[in-house]
Amino acid sequence: MAYSLTFTCNSGDGTILETQINWKNEIYVGIKHPSDENMLGIVLDKSTAIKFAKTLRTEINKIKD
Repeated sequence: MAYSLTFTCNSGDGTILETQINWKNEIYVGIKHPSDENMLGIVLDKSTAIKFAKTLRTEINKIKD
């Protein structure tokens, strides 16, 4: 099963964050700025994606509004 989620950055400059899962169950996370032709991305296996998500949640919780 393949899916794709696309988010537009709140900065208003047109930056896009895209996530996809491929047929090998790897998660692709890519960032594309409108002035660039190529998307910069990483591919994570399931266990690495889980560790990354936990770390990201921890860092988000440290942000003071």
